[in-house]
Amino acid sequence: MPRSRKLIPLVVGLALVALGLVALLFLVQRKVLFPRHLIVAVPDVPAGVEGREILRLGLDGTLLQAGGVPAGKGGVEAWFLPGKGVSAASPGPLLVFAHGNGEVIDLWPEALSPYRAAGVSLLLPEYRGYGRSEGTPSERAIRDDFVALLDLVTARPEVDAERVAYHGRSLGGGAVCALARLRPPRALILESTFTSIRDRAAALFIPGFLVRDPFDNEEVVTALDVPVLVMHGTRDGIVPLSDGEALAAAAPRGRFVAFDCGHNDFPGPDRAGYWAEIHALLRESGVVGR
Repeated sequence: MPRSRKLIPLVVGLALVALGLVALLFLVQRKVLFPRHLIVAVPDVPAGVEGREILRLGLDGTLLQAGGVPAGKGGVEAWFLPGKGVSAASPGPLLVFAHGNGEVIDLWPEALSPYRAAGVSLLLPEYRGYGRSEGTPSERAIRDDFVALLDLVTARPEVDAERVAYHGRSLGGGAVCALARLRPPRALILESTFTSIRDRAAALFIPGFLVRDPFDNEEVVTALDVPVLVMHGTRDGIVPLSDGEALAAAAPRGRFVAFDCGHNDFPGPDRAGYWAEIHALLRESGVVGR
């Protein structure tokens, strides 16, 4: 038998192995990007969040509930937290916050309280499949849910739809950038955020065409003519510092601020400096009064 014919079974076998690995990567990547199965269950809505209103969307984008505490799971949950002093007679700005991929909205009301104290209302949308929300997360599903929730909230009389800012942490930076494609904000804050999932995949020698949820944040900020504050930890071992620097450089009105910390302990001990940067951005962009 010619040598070339003897190699055919080997080549076919290697090709099948490669195809199997590609198929496996395609199927499991969302478990890595959205590790909601590793998050401690949060079956009950926590009490004690002052002024909170619970919003619940069906997976088709219809409003299922606004107001009281829901029983169990159902649809996609979000929280609206009014800012200090806002009312229908005196509407105030809105901040949409998107958390990291290993978190839930329950963790954030207290940490984000300086926004509310400054008269900024908060919209905290949950990702599909996280917390008490149903469905399967993906870039498109998250974008569509965020758009529907934003449109609902900015129609409220106590919200000034002309003064809306976004703040995304880690994966949440991808969520708010996806939202910004369709609903550009007045200002954007990106915290510990990557340039794109394709870039992160390439660092692991994974071809970009296999990435199902690219979250191309660098492309989004390049097209945004609004103030963009990019903050990153100098010792971030999950998303490299260079990604944050690249995002700020790509934004026409970008500003980069580094903090002496890692990824999960951001912003480290300098919380006063962190909030000073955020409040400066909100004043610069006109989201809050100067």
